[in-house]
Amino acid sequence: MHARSQFLAGLRSELPIALGVIPFGLIYGVLAVNAGLPVSAAQAMSAIVFAGSSQFIGQQMIGAGAPAALILLTTAIVNLRHVLYSTSVEPYLKPLALRWKLLLAYLLTDEAYATTIVNYQAPGAVTFKHWFFLGAGLTLWTVWQTSTAIGVFLGAQVPASWALDFALALTFIGLVFPVLKDRAMLAAALSAGLVAVLAYTLPLKLGLMLAALTGILVGVAVDAAAGRARLAAIEDQSSSSSGS
Repeated sequence: MHARSQFLAGLRSELPIALGVIPFGLIYGVLAVNAGLPVSAAQAMSAIVFAGSSQFIGQQMIGAGAPAALILLTTAIVNLRHVLYSTSVEPYLKPLALRWKLLLAYLLTDEAYATTIVNYQAPGAVTFKHWFFLGAGLTLWTVWQTSTAIGVFLGAQVPASWALDFALALTFIGLVFPVLKDRAMLAAALSAGLVAVLAYTLPLKLGLMLAALTGILVGVAVDAAAGRARLAAIEDQSSSSSGS
C-alpha cells in the first residue's frame, strides 16, 4: 500500500471510533462554557490540548478556581499514558523527518494509537504506514474540533437541570468496565474510585489528582506483585523439573 492508500485506510479505521467520540466533544463544549470558560478559550483548549480526559478535568478545575500550576500537574498525570504510546510507536517513526514526528506527536490520542499500532504490527513494509497514522489522527482531530465547537455553541442554551456532568461520569464508567481484565486494572480502578469519593470535598479538585495518583500506584504495585508471583512459579517449576 502506498501513501494515498495508507491514508485512506487510516481514515476508514477511525470512522467507527470517531462516531463514539462525538458525544464526548459535545458534552465537553457544554460543560466548558457552563464552567465559565470564554467560548474562544473553550475551543482553543480542544485545538491546543487535544486530549479529552485532560480537557474535562481541566475545565472542572478552572471552574473551581484551581491554580494554573495545579491544573498543569493534574492534567500531566492524567496524560502519562501518552508516554507509553510514544514509546510503543517510536521505533516505527524513527526514520521520519522531524516535521513528521512533531505532527504525529500532536495527533497521538488513545483512539488514533489503537488503530495505528495494529497497522504497524501487521505484516508488510512500514515505509508508508505513517500516512495511516496521519489519516487516523486527522479524522479524530476533525471530529473532535467540530463536535466541541457545536457543544460550545450550545453551551449557553443547555439548562443546568440536564446535569450533563453526571451523564459524563456514567459514560466514563461504561468505558472503564470492559477493560478491567486483570487484577491490576481492577485494583487501580477500585482504589482510584474510592479515593475520589473520600477526597471529593478537598478544595481545588485536589481529589482528582489524588485519585489518579492512587490508581496508578496501586495498579503498578499489584502488577509488579503478580509478575513476581509468576516468576517464582516458573522458577519453582524449573527447579522441580531439574530435580526429577
